[in-house]
Amino acid sequence: MTYAVSPDGTRIAYQLRGQGPPLVLLAGQANNHHWWDAVRADFHAARSTLTLDYRGTGDSDKPDAPYSTELFAQDVVAVLDELGIDRADVYGTSMGGRVAQQIAARHPRRVGALVLGCTSPGGPHGVERGDDVRRALAQPRPGAARRALLELMYTPGWLASHPGPYHTLGDPRMPAHARRRHLAASARHDAWDLLPGIGAPTLVVHGSDDLLNPTANAALLAGRIPGARLHLIPQGRHAYFEECRAHAGPLVLDFLTSAHQP
Repeated sequence: MTYAVSPDGTRIAYQLRGQGPPLVLLAGQANNHHWWDAVRADFHAARSTLTLDYRGTGDSDKPDAPYSTELFAQDVVAVLDELGIDRADVYGTSMGGRVAQQIAARHPRRVGALVLGCTSPGGPHGVERGDDVRRALAQPRPGAARRALLELMYTPGWLASHPGPYHTLGDPRMPAHARRRHLAASARHDAWDLLPGIGAPTLVVHGSDDLLNPTANAALLAGRIPGARLHLIPQGRHAYFEECRAHAGPLVLDFLTSAHQP
């Protein structure tokens, strides 16, 4: 296992695959790098991919101390420093998109181009999920809550033809304290005042039918980041990047290519 060490001494496990200019892939809340297992190879024709296990997940350290999206961003920068990567493109989905906002705003020279998927600016300006979604995820029976999460991630037709395993439902090895810390970090995220300062070329992608992170957040982000492009994936739910990979993968690669053309 390969590690970088964050400024506070936390070891962050990372995984570098493929050849070519680096693309950092950032997973959702309470997930490790396996979030990207189904699709990361789609980028390897043109890019190497760099993933990490957030603190609290996977093979990274799991300190019982406050986490934040800004702190996760510092961990990503520590990994880039360890690898000697001065600048990379960044693609973050769900909470990973919140972390990507922090990297692009607070460490602008490290980001070449930015893709924000199924994410939100957070804070009072973000559009929260509905109470019906909250109730479905809070069901006391674990099997019922898991099924509700699956149906927020994927369409029924896709679930019927893809029996799993699913890598987007959270890291099963996370300790309870780390799950709580991740939830708090995502809930406290508020990048509204930072977004106008993002200078990297930016693509905002969202599933048109996302109820877990409501689709309305995509337009908020695109309207707040100078020059950002917005693309909605028809019928896409929260895990659009996996279910709609034939659409989403080429879309992202085409954007990254165009972002670096003179």
